[in-house]
Amino acid sequence: MKAKEIFDISMELNTETPEWPGDHPFEYSLSVTKEQSGSVNIGQFKTSTHMGTHIDAPFHYDDNGLTIEEMPLEIYLSTAQVIDVQGLKEISSNDLPQPAEGVTTVLLKSCSWVDRTNFPGSWPVFDESIAGWMKEKGIRLLGVDVPSVDQETSKELPMHQAMNINERYILEGIVLDNIDAGVYQLAALPLKIKGAEGSPVRAVLYK
Repeated sequence: MKAKEIFDISMELNTETPEWPGDHPFEYSLSVTKEQSGSVNIGQFKTSTHMGTHIDAPFHYDDNGLTIEEMPLEIYLSTAQVIDVQGLKEISSNDLPQPAEGVTTVLLKSCSWVDRTNFPGSWPVFDESIAGWMKEKGIRLLGVDVPSVDQETSKELPMHQAMNINERYILEGIVLDNIDAGVYQLAALPLKIKGAEGSPVRAVLYK
């Protein structure tokens, strides 16, 4: 049997992983060493729930929205289509092709976050029309290779709200630089954190 070809599209979490301005940086350390315990190393970490590659639960932008442990898991185990949108400063539904049969996730490859050790100064604008297009096409999850589907300084969060109204879901901070456009299987499961508004994920594509 031929082994699965797996593509890791997650950011590594380390002390150089940039946090949202003003958010909590990632920290990991050994709280107990093997020498101290006599048997094992034990680590601890602190992080924002929106660090690196992560999903947003609707509770992130809606006080009445679903929290992480309530999210339907099939959204994050899906057939995904990578769409190349490199060079576009604003991306709308008009820039997106007809999705392939069976696709329920679209991943937009902008390659605009060049240095992953620094929080980017800018990234493409995602037009709210994408959310309606997703609903029309039966697409439930949108993945982007930038920190957010909205701009850093936005308070109204128009794209988040459009996704919420249309009951669509969000995956942010994926890494698609070396991924060809096409159809893959996606796994990007969140941690089961009760009451949380977001969670880091280990996102992978495979054939």
